[in-house]
Amino acid sequence: MIDLGEYGARFAEDPHPVYAELRALGPVHRVRLPPPDQGHETWLVVGYEEARAALADPRLAKKAEGFVFYGDDLIGEHMLLSDPPQHTRLRTLIAGEFTGRRVAALRPRIQEITDELLDAMLPRGRADLVESFAYPLPLTVICELLGVPEPDRPAFRALSTEIVAPTSGESEQKAFVELAAYLRDLIEDKRCAGPADDLLSSLIRTTAEDGDRLSARELRGMAFLLLVAGHETTVNLITGVVRSLLGNPGQLASLRADMTLLDGTIEETLRHDGPVENATFRCAAEPLDIGGTAIAAGEEVMVCLSAADRDAARYPAPDRFDQGRETRGHLAFGHGIHYCLGAPLARLEARVALRSLLERCPDLALDGPPSGWLPGMLMRGVRRMPVRW
Repeated sequence: MIDLGEYGARFAEDPHPVYAELRALGPVHRVRLPPPDQGHETWLVVGYEEARAALADPRLAKKAEGFVFYGDDLIGEHMLLSDPPQHTRLRTLIAGEFTGRRVAALRPRIQEITDELLDAMLPRGRADLVESFAYPLPLTVICELLGVPEPDRPAFRALSTEIVAPTSGESEQKAFVELAAYLRDLIEDKRCAGPADDLLSSLIRTTAEDGDRLSARELRGMAFLLLVAGHETTVNLITGVVRSLLGNPGQLASLRADMTLLDGTIEETLRHDGPVENATFRCAAEPLDIGGTAIAAGEEVMVCLSAADRDAARYPAPDRFDQGRETRGHLAFGHGIHYCLGAPLARLEARVALRSLLERCPDLALDGPPSGWLPGMLMRGVRRMPVRW
């Protein structure tokens, strides 16, 4: 048993050396999680091949008997917490509305929001990049997409952050209760208001060819998944790219000289220090073997995306940030049936945001160390990132 809590604050700030130690010992380990999940035990998969296989293994279920995801009873059912055939049904219903065409059509509005934020930020000469830019951009985009009223967004942000990076079990539970109530009321308001162009209204109306529709509980769960996952990851992706570039001035200079390197820079950030550190828990529906380790039926498994994407067996010199690296196959957005539906939107927002930021801030620099590393092992990012220009 490896107690990750014994590594202290340095594990939250930089878990990669610990994951490297674990990979050197083997691809799968029994671990005890650090705060706020202190005492919780699980199997942790840190090898690339083993992680990729586990993410696509139907024996690792999201809804195994007796296995309850925290908050599931409050929020409702969604794709991340379901298995086929229910997962297939839910994904089919939402994929019909959350299309590539709808995402692509958002580009002008994403650019407009980006320009407005930079117009407000740049005259100041210095700012917290998270608060002034990286957070409000994806939050505004996903709230407009789903139809969350503007006055509600600050409260939603606070609840969302507490859920993905909880400071304590009690505060996380409170956030789930309040967000579930909010989403219930929001959906009912939209149902009564009649047809509208936002995605949530479309999901309320959508009907499959066989007449299937999302239930009220499923609508609440899907709204939760889209709202939370639709912006928290992008916040940390934007700040992660900036943090990586400012720490690698040679590659920042290369990107400024040739913006065609931007997509490669984003993909390398996803691989090197992506916004989702670990996939959500899975449960062994039957006994299985992962990397030579026997997993008993009913035991939990956590797949470490961050560790897998720095496996030297897959990516040579994995700790080096290299915007020209071949990154195909990275697991930052998952793999298999639970591959992130919002990946195209996250990439689009990051592309627009970073190009505009770098073009309008030619001398962008850190104004102090990034701080407030997110607690827990789900998200990877900081709460504050002081910059100047």
